Amino acid sequence: MFLNIFRRKRKASDFNDEIEAHIAAETERLRAEGLSEEEAHSAAHRAFGNITKTQEHFYESGHWLFWDNLWRDIRYSLHLLRKSPSFTLAAILTLGMAIAANVVAFSILNALFLRPLNVADEQSLYIVEHTPDTTRFQSYPDYLDLRDRNRSFDGLATYTVVGVGLATGQYGQSPSLTWGWEVSGNYFDELRLTPYLGRFFHTSDERGPNSAPYLVLSYSYWHNNFKDDPGVIGRTVQLNKHPFTIIGVAPPDFHGTVPFVAACFYVPLVNQEQVDGVNYLNTRSVGSIQVITGHLKPGVTPAHATADVNSIGAYLEKSYPQDDRKMTFALEHLGVFGSERNTALATKAFLAALMLLAGLILLAACANLGSLFSARAAERSREIALRLALGSTRARVLRQLFTEAILVSFMGGAVGLWSSSLLLQWLSAWRPVPRYPVQAAVSPDARVYIFALLIAIVSGFLFGAVPVRQVLQTNPYGVMKSGSTATPGRRLSVRDLLLTVQIALCAVLITSSFVAVRGLLRSMHTGLGIDPRNVMLVDIDVNTAGYRGTAVPPVQKRIIDTVHAIPGVQAAAWINVPQLTLDCCSSLLVFSDQTANLTPATAVLRATTFKISREYFRATRTPLLVGREFTDHDDATTQRVAIVNERFARYVFGSAATALGRDYKLGDGTRIHVVGVVADGKYGSATEAPQAAMFFSILQSPSDAAWLIVQSPTDSQQLAASIRRKLTDVDPSLVSFFQTWSAGLDGSMFGPRMAAISLGVLGAMGALLSITGIFGIAAYAVSKRKRDLGIRIALGARRKEVLRAALGRAVKLLAFGSVTGLLLGILASRVLAAVVYQATPRDPLVLTGVVFVMALVGLVSTWIPAHRALSIDPVILLREE
Repeated sequence: MFLNIFRRKRKASDFNDEIEAHIAAETERLRAEGLSEEEAHSAAHRAFGNITKTQEHFYESGHWLFWDNLWRDIRYSLHLLRKSPSFTLAAILTLGMAIAANVVAFSILNALFLRPLNVADEQSLYIVEHTPDTTRFQSYPDYLDLRDRNRSFDGLATYTVVGVGLATGQYGQSPSLTWGWEVSGNYFDELRLTPYLGRFFHTSDERGPNSAPYLVLSYSYWHNNFKDDPGVIGRTVQLNKHPFTIIGVAPPDFHGTVPFVAACFYVPLVNQEQVDGVNYLNTRSVGSIQVITGHLKPGVTPAHATADVNSIGAYLEKSYPQDDRKMTFALEHLGVFGSERNTALATKAFLAALMLLAGLILLAACANLGSLFSARAAERSREIALRLALGSTRARVLRQLFTEAILVSFMGGAVGLWSSSLLLQWLSAWRPVPRYPVQAAVSPDARVYIFALLIAIVSGFLFGAVPVRQVLQTNPYGVMKSGSTATPGRRLSVRDLLLTVQIALCAVLITSSFVAVRGLLRSMHTGLGIDPRNVMLVDIDVNTAGYRGTAVPPVQKRIIDTVHAIPGVQAAAWINVPQLTLDCCSSLLVFSDQTANLTPATAVLRATTFKISREYFRATRTPLLVGREFTDHDDATTQRVAIVNERFARYVFGSAATALGRDYKLGDGTRIHVVGVVADGKYGSATEAPQAAMFFSILQSPSDAAWLIVQSPTDSQQLAASIRRKLTDVDPSLVSFFQTWSAGLDGSMFGPRMAAISLGVLGAMGALLSITGIFGIAAYAVSKRKRDLGIRIALGARRKEVLRAALGRAVKLLAFGSVTGLLLGILASRVLAAVVYQATPRDPLVLTGVVFVMALVGLVSTWIPAHRALSIDPVILLREE
């Protein structure tokens, strides 16, 4: 006590000397400014007097002693952590891995649901959607009626995504495929945005079709393509060969009202004919392009607004019975997926499961670290007992242990935040579908950093609290006499139960990851109806070069002819939507030729439809079972023909052989003649159930947006360069996008690959956590039973018996958890069949791999504790006694 008082007074005295020096220096400065000596001295005392009194009170109250002791605890904890680098590294990596998993999961949740849009008053922004199908698409005339007749919204705006050929003049003469949004004139006004540069267009700028050739750039597109040039305002660019004037730049934090779909520009919807090549502004029956959003007026509830728009829907049903049927509406928050309720619910469920799994991983990591800290406290039992015997309080010892735990948690949090930031940066820059403007903006923000700090602190207190009971029950006299604390009991503890559950979870994840990987490998080597090897996909929308209507087939034929002239090209063909890509396939109802009443109830089936040219099946190596392929004579002047797959032929005609030469009908009464039957395949997804498909001649059903399929053994880069030169010869303004078909399959394989990667990463994390958990249990058992093991060794016990006594408990937990997890993994892996093609847990390689990995986990985790148990020297233990 006298020593503490002396140190306290000494520190106060040293501080007072420093304050006096500052007062003298301040006095001299004030005198130099012209003040008298008394005025300068008085002013200097006023400036520093309060500091002196406050600091003296601080020292006299003893607060400085708390901070001094805390600093000593920090230094001592750092010293102990440096002395045990293996323990420190294992603890930091374990916690860092768990925190990284939680940060990544929370960042995705944050980007999807906490800050999805970055617009003003986002909570009052709603979508008017159809019920019960919850579609958000409307026709433009219906939109105008809803906008002008409602009494609940400040306004209603609409938008749709469009891809165009954009030529920026002096910044690049050749047009490039660029994605933007066609929006109503009041779009920016309803979202209450302020332009970063220039101005926005408004409703007053719209005076009919093609009356507002204005363009607003997104900030990122302006930054990347115009190099932040403010002189871009007023410049003219070409959209599908139509001039548009740049009038503004959107604010930097606005990326549109569809998260993860970044627009490059915004154009008025009234110019749809110039931009899209079609004009649905006066067509009430077409409702596939419009999305309606708006803010509720003050005092209007969603229920009142719903009744309001439903009254308008009733008016539309009555006024336009042929076009508007079942015009009932509901309101949904714009949110992340707009009105796609099922997608939003599924995404929320997925994120909830992801957060739950990440939380379980964090709890498992805390349990592991708790075991490690318990083992560490047991190893330091003599030190703790000595400190207690010399007068230190148990609270003081516990504070030092908690300080060590918090330091580990901060270091683990730093590692987790750093590693998760790298992953999130990669995810934010990742373009899973290069052709489309899909980008996951999940970069961390203030919420993420605060979340990481909080879980680091909570984690430190969680695993730091595990040895509390052990310290509180420490008997200094007994420890100093026996050299260890009491031998642990044989009852199943909570820590053992947590470790068993964790091992079982690890086995489930490893089993699922093996099943997913095996299924993915099978899907990549199993016939899907096409052979993507040595095939190039070229997306060519001739509409962007100004070709429409009857001008489309001739230019497509010229392209095919010029591509055929490239050396090495074995086949070239058109298709409106390539198989197994993210482009949506359309489908039509099919009726037998004898059916007169063409209603959905009388349809034989619904079949997926494609529009192709000659040589398509040759280019894709799809087996033609009977009949012939299309020729150039299958054009608009001849009877409508089709080639169907084997499943279609069986359902409609009984077999492939009897289908050839037969007719069937479509919903509009068109009679189709079957000229060939091809083998079944996969069309939209690798995991889809077998389905019927029919292929029409593209000359009879023209499509200005189509893909060129080119088969050639030539190197893909050289082939792409040759095709690009040929397209330039046909028309320099043609816009194209190149990718190999193998890369194009990434879209359909996205789910299986993400499942395999995610489960593989989670399996690896589970394995590492199981290793640290088993290591903690084993190390704790060895440290607690050193005396017992030493006696066994001194009495001549064999190495096998020593290992059984030291590690038997940990090995039993590993075996029980592994068997349980393997059985659960086999059951859970059946769910993967819906995501991963041909995923099956009844695979000998899968079962063998899981057993091998779990055995390896047990070997790695018990290696060091086993070595410690076998290296115990009874002589040294007796000498310590």
